[in-house]
Amino acid sequence: MAQLDNKIAIVTGAASGFGACIAQRYVEEGARVVLADINFDAADRLAKTLGNQAIAVACDVTQGDQVQAAVDLCVSHFGIPDIVVNNAGTTHRNQPLMDVDEATFDRVFAVNVKSIFHMTRAVVPLMRERRNGSIINVGSVAGIRPRPGLTWYNGSKGAVNLLSKSLAVELGPDGIRVNNICPVMGETALLEQFMGVPDTPENRARFVATIPLGRLSKPDDIAAVAVFLATDGAAFLNGVELPVDGGRVV
Repeated sequence: MAQLDNKIAIVTGAASGFGACIAQRYVEEGARVVLADINFDAADRLAKTLGNQAIAVACDVTQGDQVQAAVDLCVSHFGIPDIVVNNAGTTHRNQPLMDVDEATFDRVFAVNVKSIFHMTRAVVPLMRERRNGSIINVGSVAGIRPRPGLTWYNGSKGAVNLLSKSLAVELGPDGIRVNNICPVMGETALLEQFMGVPDTPENRARFVATIPLGRLSKPDDIAAVAVFLATDGAAFLNGVELPVDGGRVV
């Protein structure tokens, strides 16, 4: 039997990278999934390849009304979500902290942190009614062991990491689990931004050298953990801050 049979999920930032892989794996495991992304065309193309178990919605996660609309679509099309993956994220280019302007700072915190505020307000009342739910946030090892040049991004992910624990403590009595996946730098479209230099084999090697298992994270690595945390097998896991990092934070 598929691990997520009869489950309903919302995945943000689902058009590409980690989110796309999570959405695909969820469908493979039997879930019905709403792919929420500001890039609707890409999300819709992916959803169409996944069949009638998936639907896309345009959603800027920094806007509360759009997050609420995505949740409303999920409820009307599939039902109340059992699982929410707050995956949407962004960064600033790796650079000296004084070179990051205020608009970029605001954007990073709006996408990475305020989005969780909006989603929590939209889904928690529904999950509380059923006394059941799994919220999975995608934080980062950057919020545990920060690299220089990404100070404001590191701070946003530190907020995600701590928020996840605080949400877990407060929502646990309502039967809602909140867990946090912390990837190391991954093979996604944001890689050059994180490195701050061109994506060449030589530049990659400098960053890979800090990871004991000797490679960057891949979307499949993150998706596998996101599947497990959403299953009934993880029913007693709450407030977990799980590095998926090949040993980077050791």
